[in-house]
Amino acid sequence: MAPQDTRTMGDDQDLVACLPGTPSQVSRARGLVRDALGRDHPCYDDVVLLTSELATNAILHTRSGDGGSFTVAVRSSDSSVRVVVSDSGSDGPPCVCRTSAHSTSGRGLPLIEALSHRWGFTREDGSTSVWFELLHSHMPAGVAVQARVPRDGRNGCGWPPAPGTGR
Repeated sequence: MAPQDTRTMGDDQDLVACLPGTPSQVSRARGLVRDALGRDHPCYDDVVLLTSELATNAILHTRSGDGGSFTVAVRSSDSSVRVVVSDSGSDGPPCVCRTSAHSTSGRGLPLIEALSHRWGFTREDGSTSVWFELLHSHMPAGVAVQARVPRDGRNGCGWPPAPGTGR
């Protein structure tokens, strides 16, 4: 089922959707990211995770989850991806609260703070928009897989070499 009020802005990687404020819509927000970026995009996994966190926050911590709606916008360029989740507002601003190791919630915004290159929020006319940006990392081919093999022939984890590899 396609998201309600889906529209394309600019090129085919800029998508916006207005979704009902129900838990089932978090997966639809992730689907919007998939449609905008494609699974082979270098930032795909992080964008899906962070979008899921913001959509969940919109449903659990704002009036969007009380019969309202929230909007997800995904914009991708050659250098970055920006996602904005706008909700129906709450009594207070978003909080990057530190929780105990045993807490079952409260990790969404700290995760966004840790994984994104930039993030922030605006509060206007009773609604809140939280956004994050991820920059595309371009590494030269082979850099990510190069590893120094210790002189004893063991790999970096201390395990003996795989049979038949000679290393």
